[in-house]
Amino acid sequence: MSIEPHRRFFLLVAFLATVMVSAQQDSPPQKPVSSRIFLDVVVTPKSGQPVRDLLEQDFTILDNGAQQKIASFQAVEGSHSPVDVILLIDAVNAGYSILSFEREQVGQFLRANGGHLAQPTSLAILTGTGTQIQEGFSVDGNTLSASLEQYDMDLRNTPRSASFYGQAERYQLSLKALEELAVRETPRPGRKIMIWVSPGWPILTGHSITMDDKQQQHIFGNVVGFSNLLRRGRITLYSIDPLGAGDAAVRTLYWKDYVKGISKPSQVEAGNLALEVLATQSGGLVLNDNNDVAALVRECLADTSAFYEISFDAPVGDPPHKYHHLEVRLAKPGLIARTRQGYYSQP
Repeated sequence: MSIEPHRRFFLLVAFLATVMVSAQQDSPPQKPVSSRIFLDVVVTPKSGQPVRDLLEQDFTILDNGAQQKIASFQAVEGSHSPVDVILLIDAVNAGYSILSFEREQVGQFLRANGGHLAQPTSLAILTGTGTQIQEGFSVDGNTLSASLEQYDMDLRNTPRSASFYGQAERYQLSLKALEELAVRETPRPGRKIMIWVSPGWPILTGHSITMDDKQQQHIFGNVVGFSNLLRRGRITLYSIDPLGAGDAAVRTLYWKDYVKGISKPSQVEAGNLALEVLATQSGGLVLNDNNDVAALVRECLADTSAFYEISFDAPVGDPPHKYHHLEVRLAKPGLIARTRQGYYSQP
C-alpha cells in the first residue's frame, strides 16, 4: 500500500528530528557585533590546476550584491599549510557490489606514490550501525590501506529497501553521519576537506508531496544548521559517485534543482539537504562523470595545493537566519573562483 504524501512527510520530519540538534543551538542573545566570515577560495581556469600567486587586489567579494572590504588575505600553498582530509566510504547508500569497488578504489588511491599522501588523511566508514571513524590523521597511505582492509563493514543492519521507509532511514543515517563528522572536526584549526564516496542519499522530494508550515520550518532549521556547521568548521564537502556515468542520468542531475540558497522556510524542500547540494554550496565538487574513484579523489585534493584564505566583516543588525548570497569576482579574465555560496546571519 502506498503512503499518502502528508504521511510521508510526517515520517520524514520525524526522522529529521534526530538530526542537527547541536548545529541548531543558537548563541545566547548579545549586543550586535561584527561577525567575520572566513572563506577558502580555490581559483582555477575552466580546466586545469588551481592558480597560484594572485594578489588581494585581484579579488572582489560581494555579499548580496554589495562589495565588501577584505579584512584579511593570505595565499596558501598546500605543502606549507596542511589541510586535513576525511575520506568516507558510504556503505549505506551503495549496493554490495559497488561497495567492494569503492573499497578497492580507495585502497588504490592510498597506495599510490609509494603510499605517500600529500595531506594528513583519516578514514571513515558509514554503515547501518553508525560511523566508524579512524582516530588521528596520517600521511602513510600504506598503513591507512591496511587499516581499511580491517574495517568491519557490517551490512546486516543497513537499510536496503527502495520503499519510502528504507529511503527515509538511509537519509537520516547519512545526515546524522555528516553532522557527527562535522561536529568532530570543527574544533580543529585550519581547513578540512571531506570527500564522501557515495551515489548520494535519497532526495525524498516530489511534486505530489506537500509540507505544512511546521514541517517546512523544521527542515529549514536543518538547512541553516548544516550551513553554519560546515562554515564554522571550515569544511569543504566533496561528492564522488562511484557509479560514474553508469548512474541514472535523471538522478545525477535532479539535485541541481535545489542548489540555490534558501532564504525562508516556505521555499524549502527535502532536496535542499541532498549530498550534492551541500557539497556545491560549501565550495566543493560533485564528480559523477566516470567511475575512476582513485583519480576523482586526486582531483578533489588538487584543491588543497593552492588556495586563498579571505575574510570580511558581515553586516550587523540582521535578523537571525537571514540568507546572504556570496560571490567572488576576479580581475583576471578566464579564471573561476570557487568557495562557499552563502551564509546565514547569526544572533
